[in-house]
Amino acid sequence: MVQYSLVMNIIGLFIMAIDKYKAKRHQWRIAEKTLWLVSFIGGAVGAAVGMYWFHHKTRHRAFRYGLPLLAVMEIVAYVWLFNFL
Repeated sequence: MVQYSLVMNIIGLFIMAIDKYKAKRHQWRIAEKTLWLVSFIGGAVGAAVGMYWFHHKTRHRAFRYGLPLLAVMEIVAYVWLFNFL
């Protein structure tokens, strides 16, 4: 469980970095659906950190508000799982 969370959050961080890199160079981009999918399946914290760290997708309201909310929900879920199961 811990390994899965760690891997997904690293992936979330890296896809934000890669998408920002490609955006700067006007290259093919990672679909927003993919960014959200990785976030929903456990990479929200990494994606949120990447969003602010790389200043990527911060103008999009869905990302600016939704991604941090999803990250908080992910953290709460993990805290609950580790303390009560």
